[in-house]
Amino acid sequence: MLEGPAFRVSRQLTSSCERESTWTCNAYCAIEHSKSKRHLEVGDEDFLRMSSKRLGVFVKEERVKGLHDLLISQPRQLNIGCQNGDQSNSSSLIHQIGRDISINCLLHCSRSDYGSIASLNKSFRSLIRTGELYRLRRQMGIVEHWVYFSCNLLEWESFDPVCLRWMHLPRMTSNECFMCSDKESLAVGTELLVFGKEIRSHVIYKYSILTNSWSVGREMNEPRCLFGSASLGEVAIVAGGCDPAGKILGSAELYNSDTGTWESLPRMNKPRKMCSGVFMDGNFYVIGGIGVGNPNVLTCGEMYDLKTRRWHEIPNMFPARNTETGEREPPAAAKAPPLLAVVKNELYAAYYSENEVRKYEKERNLWSTVGRLPERADSMNGWGLAFRACGDQLIVIGGPRALGGGVIEVNAWVPDQGPPQWSLLASKHLGSFVYNCAVMGC
Repeated sequence: MLEGPAFRVSRQLTSSCERESTWTCNAYCAIEHSKSKRHLEVGDEDFLRMSSKRLGVFVKEERVKGLHDLLISQPRQLNIGCQNGDQSNSSSLIHQIGRDISINCLLHCSRSDYGSIASLNKSFRSLIRTGELYRLRRQMGIVEHWVYFSCNLLEWESFDPVCLRWMHLPRMTSNECFMCSDKESLAVGTELLVFGKEIRSHVIYKYSILTNSWSVGREMNEPRCLFGSASLGEVAIVAGGCDPAGKILGSAELYNSDTGTWESLPRMNKPRKMCSGVFMDGNFYVIGGIGVGNPNVLTCGEMYDLKTRRWHEIPNMFPARNTETGEREPPAAAKAPPLLAVVKNELYAAYYSENEVRKYEKERNLWSTVGRLPERADSMNGWGLAFRACGDQLIVIGGPRALGGGVIEVNAWVPDQGPPQWSLLASKHLGSFVYNCAVMGC
């Protein structure tokens, strides 16, 4: 029972139809209350907004609870069926509604609940661990974006910015050489890939949300580090970087997480390392970085058209920073790759030196300032700060420098026509330096 206006949520529902009717009734009551003849005062308006939000949470909890009641009844129903000579089996998943409707229900559950669901029986575990649910979610356009980041070597956290849930991943198992090497990270499909170097060769460690475990991934055709990368659904592209001998590369590869294979792509026009990659309008872009024989940051970008399989150079796509103030500019190798993110096919960049967020104007090939970064998001020449797209939000993960540790803060803003209005989603005592960060949408 909620405080204030009575929005009753029943906990004893005998059928999915009755449950849906009750949810509809709750929504109707909220609407009717908002239409009351008395004009709402400011306090009432805030209360109604909070009540509606709490009602949404209650309704979601009721959906999960109702589904949970059906799920835990399965073993009992199956035993009764067997005793009565019924040949039904757990392949129907939720016995009362059949397999197809069962799967449709599970598709709309939060993936944070899948671990509990998988523990019910072999059929549920198989459905989730094979990745079938995630493939169906992808086909239906059901996507949840979670942020994965590391503030301590070999340890990773994940954060759900909608439900505000944290999850600590199992610790990576690797040697000290990998722990201390330069690392890149990439989330693609249902996998988190972490790239690094062991004693004599590069290695890829792969975390799967299907099994909640780490394993060694398949090597690239041309192993590398310090590359630019981005993912789109089940595929990802890595471009540029350095080979084990330190040579700057112009090659690129496509990774398919469904098959676990790497495919070599045509070479870029300019080799580069310490660059950034994004997907925008269905094409892959690589921006910034350091080229061959030039210690300065490259200002050009390149676009790879996945349909024509051709690279197109974009001059002056990421111009050098203006240093007319006389401020001493650190060498390019000391600066982090460009901090870029794409939301709704619009490209944004975090200019950490100016503490600004800028937006790329595609038609004019120019960057315009839209506002400020969160006040407490510190970095060391861009290192230690994460700037990512997470669904329709921009996410900034970082924190103020502090002796003996620190607090990491997760700030979010949904880009619109106005300047950034950052909301602090969560904070946690993890340190204040982000080593790696990736966003997984599945």
